[in-house]
Amino acid sequence: MDEFQAELDRFEAATQITGTILASDTHRTVLDELIDQTLLAQGAAESGFLVDESMLQSNIDSLETQLGSAQALQDWQTAHGYSSEDFRKSLKRAVEAAWMRDKITAGVPETAEQVHVFQILFATAVAANEVYGLLLSGDDFLELATRFEPETRGDLGRFPRGYLQDATIEQAVFALQPGQYSQVVETEIGFHILYVAERDPNHALQPDARSALQRQALQEWIRERRVQSEIQIFLP
Repeated sequence: MDEFQAELDRFEAATQITGTILASDTHRTVLDELIDQTLLAQGAAESGFLVDESMLQSNIDSLETQLGSAQALQDWQTAHGYSSEDFRKSLKRAVEAAWMRDKITAGVPETAEQVHVFQILFATAVAANEVYGLLLSGDDFLELATRFEPETRGDLGRFPRGYLQDATIEQAVFALQPGQYSQVVETEIGFHILYVAERDPNHALQPDARSALQRQALQEWIRERRVQSEIQIFLP
């Protein structure tokens, strides 16, 4: 409880300095971050990684070098409400959590099944269904895509599972084989007809796609860890 309150005080102090308006769920945000970091640090320990006193001091020495002196680091700790003991404890947990985070994200492969997708996007269902009827009559999808979206031809590029934020679109395209198009798919932004030009079972991931999968892997690890753990929260 004392540690949570100290982290909350630091968070609120930082928002005052930056002029940020505190959200109504600030307590929950700080608590979640503290829990997640603790779970990651525990995972590191279970994987055999522990920050001993020598490694901890090495990290502190590096921080002193970055800030210019031991006194500068001490001043920073004081300004942010850390005692020397609290700072060492917090730094130890942060280093262990960072190691586990890197281990999880490094486990995401550099290749994955990917689809190359084109779409035609409509504002209304009526317009989408009219074009869908043309496709059923034998019109070529890419020619229609060029007509309706001449600048991009509706090219969404390649992406793996888990990359798109809209699960409806992802489900639709991964149900298709190359050369197939979907029925009209409705989302928050409109009505889509989707076309898979190519499907590669082992294509190199672009950096942004791999980063998205790494974030997803980290979130999934934490979610599973929370389910497996007994987390007791005592707040006033």
